[in-house]
Amino acid sequence: MITIRKAKEQDIEIIRDIAAATWPSTYLDIIGQNQIDYMLDKMYNKGELLNQLMEGHIFLIAEDNENQFGFAGYSIVDHEERIYKLHKLYVLPSAHGKGVGKILINEVFNQVKDSGASALQLNVNKHNKAKDFYLKGGFTIKESVKIDIGEGYVMDDYVMEYRF
Repeated sequence: MITIRKAKEQDIEIIRDIAAATWPSTYLDIIGQNQIDYMLDKMYNKGELLNQLMEGHIFLIAEDNENQFGFAGYSIVDHEERIYKLHKLYVLPSAHGKGVGKILINEVFNQVKDSGASALQLNVNKHNKAKDFYLKGGFTIKESVKIDIGEGYVMDDYVMEYRF
């Protein structure tokens, strides 16, 4: 049975391991290995993840007794408008199709709704099939963005939103 728990500092390696295991199958055909390596190093180094935890990002880990299958990370981005952002949601390729992503997103929905959220937003690469997962889950495409992330790389994303 899959359970969800809030990650602690000791779980940073689990988050890094899942990201490293999921990114190649998710992004290789979209952005290539060099950009994957760059983004993993930039966004998933221990210091960056620790900073996110200390700044109030909530990380949730999906697991059964001993195996971790995926994680989600979110935070509030606009206190006045009560808008939250789902920064990360990744499920190991071996656990795809088992409902882990749905369990994680539902838990994020429950937690942000309980916190009084008006909306949950996320960025998804325009060519990532996860876009369809989010559309099916009730998100709409709010806008299209290109974000310069350095070293000549860009994130070509849709900003998607779920209104409560």
